[in-house]
Amino acid sequence: MLPLGREPSGGRRIGRGDSRTGVCGAVLSGAFSRVARDGEWEAEVRVREFELALGDGRSVHAYDAAPGDDGLPAVLWHHGTPNVGAPPEPLADMALQLGLRWVAYDRPGYGASTRWPGRRVGSAAVLGERVADALGIGRFAVMGHSGGGAHALACAALLRERVTAAVSVSAPAPYGAEGLDWFTGMYASGAAGFRAALRGRAELERHQAAAAYDPEMFTPEDHAALEGDWSWFGEVVAAAQAGGPGGQIDDDLAYVAPWGCDPAEVTAPVLIMHGDQDRVVPSAHGGWLAGRCPSAELRLLPGDGHISAMRAAPAALEWLAGISRRTADAEPG
Repeated sequence: MLPLGREPSGGRRIGRGDSRTGVCGAVLSGAFSRVARDGEWEAEVRVREFELALGDGRSVHAYDAAPGDDGLPAVLWHHGTPNVGAPPEPLADMALQLGLRWVAYDRPGYGASTRWPGRRVGSAAVLGERVADALGIGRFAVMGHSGGGAHALACAALLRERVTAAVSVSAPAPYGAEGLDWFTGMYASGAAGFRAALRGRAELERHQAAAAYDPEMFTPEDHAALEGDWSWFGEVVAAAQAGGPGGQIDDDLAYVAPWGCDPAEVTAPVLIMHGDQDRVVPSAHGGWLAGRCPSAELRLLPGDGHISAMRAAPAALEWLAGISRRTADAEPG
C-alpha cells in the first residue's frame, strides 16, 4: 500500500541475488539455517523455500520456517504491499521460541511468484490452502500486516474449517464498507493512488509510474521503526519488485474491488491491532473490521503509525500461541 519505488529512510535494498539464492540467503528448494540467541534460549531457525505449481504456467514461491516439524502449530503469514513472504526478521526467532511453525508465500507478482492478474483479496484462500496442503498442514492460524491483514482475514473467512485464529495488523477494510469513510485520515498521495485504481488498471499504472515516495505517509514513530527494529521492511522492497510493479498494481486493484468474501464470515478468534496515528490505513478501518468480525478483539495502539504498530506483533504471536495450544489440547487424539 506504498508507492512504487519507495525508499524508507535508513533502509538498505537487497535483491534475490543469483538464481540459486532467495531473499533469506536460502537455496531455493533448499534450507537456510541460523542460530538465534535470546538470553539463555538458543535454537536453530531453518527456512525452506520452494516453488509450488498452480497450473497454467503459474507458480507461487513459498517458505517454511520449520521444515519437518509437523507437530508445531502453523501460522500462515500474509505480507504487505509491496513485500515478500520471507519470515520477518524481528518475528521469525520469536515464533520458533513460542513453538510456532512460520509458513508464508510471495503473493502473485511479488518476488519469485508469477502474476495472477484479476485476483481478489479472497484469492488468498486459494493460495493459502494450496501451500498448507503441499506441506501437509491441516489447520493453521493466519496473520498479516497492512494489505496482508486483509488477505489473512479473507483466508479466515473462506477457510473457516481450517483457520484456528487470525491476527490483522494495520489492515484496510473492504472498499465501500458500510458506515466507513474509506479515505478519511489517509495521506493524500495514498488516497490519490486508490482513486486512480478505481478508474481502472491503465489509470493506476500511469499514476504509479509517476508516483514518488512521500515521507509524510509515515509518522515519526514509523520512521524510527524503519531506522531501527523494523529496518527489515526497507531491506525487502527491491526483492519484492524485482519482477516489476505487477504485484503492487494487482494488489491495489484488489483493495478497491469486492473481496469475494465478508469478514463477518470469520468464525475463529480474531485480534485486530491498529496504530491510532496510522496515515497509510487510518485506524477507523481497524475499528470497522473489529466490529464486523463476530469474535474480534480490537487493540488500538496509542501513538503508533502504520509501521511502528508492528512493534506490538510479539504480543500478537503470544496470543496466537496461546490459542494454538488450547486448540491442540481440544482436538481428539
